[in-house]
Amino acid sequence: MFETQQRTTHFRSALGLAELIYHNTVRQVRKTHRNAIVGLAANIFQTVVFVAAFYLMFSVLGLRGNAIRGDFILYLLSGIFMFLTHTKTVGSITGSEGPTSPMMKHAPMNTAISISSAALSSLYLQTLSAAVILFVVHVAWHPIEIDKPIPAVGMFLLAWISGVAVGMVFLAVKPWYPGFTQIASTVYSRANMIASGKMFVANTMPTYILAFFDWNPLFHIIDQARGFAFINYNPHYSSVSYPMIVTVTLLMVGLMGEFYTRKRASLSWSAGR
Repeated sequence: MFETQQRTTHFRSALGLAELIYHNTVRQVRKTHRNAIVGLAANIFQTVVFVAAFYLMFSVLGLRGNAIRGDFILYLLSGIFMFLTHTKTVGSITGSEGPTSPMMKHAPMNTAISISSAALSSLYLQTLSAAVILFVVHVAWHPIEIDKPIPAVGMFLLAWISGVAVGMVFLAVKPWYPGFTQIASTVYSRANMIASGKMFVANTMPTYILAFFDWNPLFHIIDQARGFAFINYNPHYSSVSYPMIVTVTLLMVGLMGEFYTRKRASLSWSAGR
């Protein structure tokens, strides 16, 4: 009989949605470890291992002459940061809770919150890892000089959003073919170890070899990022527009596929698979 009615405005709904995304993002960040600092340290350690491995490989094989003239560590970091950001975001989005997840039984939870949280948690970890590593190298080793830092950060964000787009496509397919999706996402991540071109400079590659790489948006992103990071490198065989077009296209396909799957998903799928 006596009830207090609370008016729900668009602003209040937006605040509620933002709060849900925030709490679920924290949950996603702490998935690997309950202590967020330890999870961040593990992510930083993985990046450092990548840098050390490629530095050793380039030094032993004598490939340092093929790199861009300038800071060799920045050359390695520019490729590894983009590669890890893209592939980890793809994995995070693909592994997020879909329409058949038990988490969707809770009323405020939906797939939009799950996808947004997975994307933001990946961006948070990769941004902090990149900032910490660049700071340590700049202070403890030698000064890091980036010619155009703002466009370079833009390429970092493009690597992230393109990973979101690819992950959305995998996420839309996952409830229908979970086994295939897991294999396909793993093959995609492993193929990008070479196809991303993080070990090569596009301007020095022969045309017949370049054809094996220029289909990949991540290849263009890394090459353009190096063009912004180094004052003496001007990329001729890559563009910013191509990865942006591919990203928008895959994002639209992924959103339509996720909407279609969500409308037809059944909780019995996850019980039987």
